[in-house]
Amino acid sequence: MASFTFTFELAPGYRLHDVLAFHRRDTEAVAEQVEGNRVRKGVMLGGVPVLLDVSFEGLVDPSASASAPGQAVCTVHADGKLSTAARRRLEVQAHDAVLNILGLRIDPAPFCAFAADDPLLGALVRAQPGLLIVQSATVFEALTWAVIGQQINLSFAIALRRTLIELAGRRHSSGLWCYPGPGDVAALELGALLARKFSRAKAETLLRLAQLVHSGALNLELSPTNSIEQISAALLAIKGIGPWTVNYGLLRGYGHADCSLHGDVAIRAALQALLGEDAKPAMARTEQLLARYAPHRTMAAAHLWASLHPPVSDE
Repeated sequence: MASFTFTFELAPGYRLHDVLAFHRRDTEAVAEQVEGNRVRKGVMLGGVPVLLDVSFEGLVDPSASASAPGQAVCTVHADGKLSTAARRRLEVQAHDAVLNILGLRIDPAPFCAFAADDPLLGALVRAQPGLLIVQSATVFEALTWAVIGQQINLSFAIALRRTLIELAGRRHSSGLWCYPGPGDVAALELGALLARKFSRAKAETLLRLAQLVHSGALNLELSPTNSIEQISAALLAIKGIGPWTVNYGLLRGYGHADCSLHGDVAIRAALQALLGEDAKPAMARTEQLLARYAPHRTMAAAHLWASLHPPVSDE
């Protein structure tokens, strides 16, 4: 086993409870475990089973909505023997994954300044300054989660996600399951998913996406020649993937700052409550309402989602 450690400095006000809440969504904890102020995450990186073991130091009680400066110390445990080149690649992948799962991709301060006096969202922003966008460990995990979550409630989506992990994931030597990579999912039989409550359309879309990524036909790596816009267009060309799936995948996978979630039912419900109206705004109107927050529409979505749940008390 190869092991190495990263340390991340955390700014004052780092909202640890946002991170802990995101990673404890699955109460069965097959691929993520939260114990106190420690997060353990299993994920396949470059075909290698990896455990990301993150502990937080110098922070106050995790239930508080604001905290003192501190550190996140992540020890990476990779199964098997790695060449020097493979270890270097894995170090880069693991560093990126930890940035994602700690919610460090998007600085919340610019949006807070932008929207502090906004007549619609200003009160939400002032109530929860520093709200974090916590991401999936990898872009592929984010996109598969977006496909799984299409048009179903959260509890069922979490159950299907757990099923995918158990069918296609691999166990790390620690015993924790690792979220599968593209090759693992591409190798699944359609029938295996259908037998475990996946709809045919959802199962076929998952396999199609995994096969395209695994074969190299779909490149998810950002580069000067492969922009967010190009990746978005390539995803939209895949049968079964629409604008909501793309935007949610960009949010959870890349931490893209300007995702418009106008097709999201919860976003529309939050806007309905803020507007004091009898029905959710239509998608076209929701898109217009969110447009005023460009280029910060991802943070706008985060505050709208958060408005549907009471903030964690500081006491």
